[in-house]
Amino acid sequence: MNKTRIEHDFLGEKEINDNCYYGVQTARAKENFDITGIPIGNEPLFIKAFGYVKKAAAMTNRDLGILSTEKADAIIYACDRLIAGEFTDQFISDMIQGGAGTSTNMNANEVIANLGLEHMGYAKGDYQHLHPNNDVNLSQSTNDAYPTAFRMAIYLKIDAFADSLEQLQHIFYDKGKELKDVLKMGRTQLQDAVPMTLGQEFNAFATTIGEDVMRLREAEKLILEVNMGATAIGTGVNAPEGYSELCVKHLAEISGIPVILAADLIEATYDTGAFVQLSGALKRSAIKLSKISNDLRLLSSGPRCGFNEINLPAMQPGSSIMPGKVNPVMPELMNQTCFYVIGADLTVTMAAEAGQLQLNVMEPVIGFALFTSLEYLSKACAALGEKCIKGITANREHSMQLVMNSIGIVTQLNPILGYEECSSIAKEALKTGRSIHDIVVNERKLISQSKWDEIYSIDNLIDPKFITK
Repeated sequence: MNKTRIEHDFLGEKEINDNCYYGVQTARAKENFDITGIPIGNEPLFIKAFGYVKKAAAMTNRDLGILSTEKADAIIYACDRLIAGEFTDQFISDMIQGGAGTSTNMNANEVIANLGLEHMGYAKGDYQHLHPNNDVNLSQSTNDAYPTAFRMAIYLKIDAFADSLEQLQHIFYDKGKELKDVLKMGRTQLQDAVPMTLGQEFNAFATTIGEDVMRLREAEKLILEVNMGATAIGTGVNAPEGYSELCVKHLAEISGIPVILAADLIEATYDTGAFVQLSGALKRSAIKLSKISNDLRLLSSGPRCGFNEINLPAMQPGSSIMPGKVNPVMPELMNQTCFYVIGADLTVTMAAEAGQLQLNVMEPVIGFALFTSLEYLSKACAALGEKCIKGITANREHSMQLVMNSIGIVTQLNPILGYEECSSIAKEALKTGRSIHDIVVNERKLISQSKWDEIYSIDNLIDPKFITK
């Protein structure tokens, strides 16, 4: 039979399994906020960030003479273990919760207090020697500790996602080089336009992804502004003079994250603008990645009744009834991930708007939306790059045949024959099914075969020059 201990808060007593490092307030949160089934411990960077925040606070309180060295050392010991990635299973509060993150903050306070108590030689729950509120949460409020930890964790996750985007960008660039001489038909409004290469198409995919990496890096900088020391609403109540500056200094030094103190702590305590901007950058990335995935599905459609210009790696059988069918499952995976992220952006928007007066209590759902969006997109980028883009091959001869049979290539003759004549040629080709070459060279004898060969050489179609009579 498991040993238990009795803990209490101002609502009353509660029995806690003595194997647990969390306490009474965390247990209440587990009972009250069982929504997603995803505990905050599933975001280890968030727990690591809380370790940084509580460690920096203990160091500052010690330096300012309001926390004993013995207690500070115990808190620092406990925080170092969280920073090392231990005890994430003790963070059981749901990602979505009421109370503006109070349950998450108290989960951290209780775990750190009980780890510290054991380090000092006391039993868990013997809070007279190291108290979750009085000592671990000293000079703090949920309203500055939670958003500071949240921002630090988000900063680390942005960095990881930007790295995965950059890796996908490089994979597209590499594929572009591989396919640089594969001629194909460009299309606008899903209609034949003018020739290009698959390499140019894949290079453009890489370029547009690179633009989003830059936008993410810009949003990342806004996340670094923290309100540590604001306490309840930004006035710094219950925090000693000089606490904010010193705490943020410690925080930057121990974490290696270049956090800075917000200039206006009242504004910083309720403002969620940085999260809105980050979410917008994620939505932008999702829209582009989904568009690219749409293109990949179109280009690989067929194999006999579609575009069939590229072949995606066959990852799994595509049908329970149609033998031999293979589906573009990795682009489909990316599409669906992007749909989620685009929807999560609306969640962030509504939550940011719903804050009232000196605090935005909806920050937990903002955290859930951003944490999951960054995590899912990172994984989807890795999957698309490794399991799809790297293995793409081109159907060179088929693509070339599509180009030379296309009516769109008549556009190259505009400088020589003029728009009206070319329109007439296109109209006849559409009506009769004959090739542009047959009508221009053989029937109407508008240009010579040598001029045709000059205009429609592979080099000129890939890198068109302005050719006249």
